[in-house]
Amino acid sequence: MTDSAQSARAEPGPTVSFAFNLAKVPDHGEDSDPILREGPDLGLAGVFDGMGGAGGTVYETDDGPRSGAYLASRIARDVVEEHLLGALAPERPLPGEATAAELHDAVEAALQARLAELNAPTSRLRSRLLRALPTTMALGALQRSERDGGDWVCHVLWAGDSRVYIGTADGLHQVSVDDLRDPGDAMANLQRDSVISNAISADTEFHINHRQVPVTAPFFLLCATDGCFGYLRSPMHFEEVVLRTLASASTEDDWSEALQAEISAVTGDDAAMAVIAVGADLSALQQLTAARLTEVTDQFTVPMDRLLDEVHAAEQALAQLQLRRANDTATRWQRYRDGYERLLGPGAEAPHEAPEEGFRRQIWNPPKPIATGATTASAPDAGGVNDEEERP
Repeated sequence: MTDSAQSARAEPGPTVSFAFNLAKVPDHGEDSDPILREGPDLGLAGVFDGMGGAGGTVYETDDGPRSGAYLASRIARDVVEEHLLGALAPERPLPGEATAAELHDAVEAALQARLAELNAPTSRLRSRLLRALPTTMALGALQRSERDGGDWVCHVLWAGDSRVYIGTADGLHQVSVDDLRDPGDAMANLQRDSVISNAISADTEFHINHRQVPVTAPFFLLCATDGCFGYLRSPMHFEEVVLRTLASASTEDDWSEALQAEISAVTGDDAAMAVIAVGADLSALQQLTAARLTEVTDQFTVPMDRLLDEVHAAEQALAQLQLRRANDTATRWQRYRDGYERLLGPGAEAPHEAPEEGFRRQIWNPPKPIATGATTASAPDAGGVNDEEERP
């Protein structure tokens, strides 16, 4: 077989890719710019979310005041990208567990060195929730299993609650596991705000998780910080937004811009995302996911939204009914109150009569009866009057 014939039959590699970083406060967003690299047999996408609550300490830098979260996400990003660009190669499988351990050591050393440079005073406030230079990480490293083949391996590396997804014809699949103190599924995590149990930082122990996921092209890899998915109604709504914006896009830039608009409209946080599609151009990707988009909307998001609308309508009707009841009660009480309280008002009491002059209180004390005859010991009522005796 000639090289040209072999090339014609080769499965395409990465074909569509984009990344974005939406900062709530310009130039102070705590998510770093994503990692996005691709080649014929490789792909690399990653996001880093500086943890503003735990890393809210502000440091003076050459670029002005910056929070520890802002600095941490960017330091970790640069270290991880540099390390993986040297380790990821088409001719040798990436040793996942060893890579996770190496990334841990490299990122920890970089954060500790930067913390020492900042020369920040030691805080007197002690809390398990406070950390120096904390950030999450969610990254997918793609390698083709065989040259020109359609089978790939995705090395999933993460710490914290940013996520890695794989999108295929049958849906969007989460392939990282949220590091939370109160573990739960993706729906439960939307309904309660659990503390992150494992995150990269300069002053606390952490680990970088690793999973190796086999996947067959066509598919797309999506990495996102929680600002992308954490403010939507459900995981189904997140998938619907991803697929619906894909379906209406003419270019990959259209897809990216539509996603940014949808996320910006609902998120209350910074939001970063990186996407790499493998084995299908934009048109083929739209055809691949069209049936799934219909399924998600018909079976999940539309019925859920309809029922939620009914709940909102019922809540509004109940609120209006409660207001009517309160107003009606107040009106009827005012009508009833005049009569009800008529005898409590001024002048309702009868005038007091003046006391008679010389009036003295007399106490009636009737005289005791006096016995007139002798009593006997056998008398039934000694000391009393004999019933047979005459009484004067």
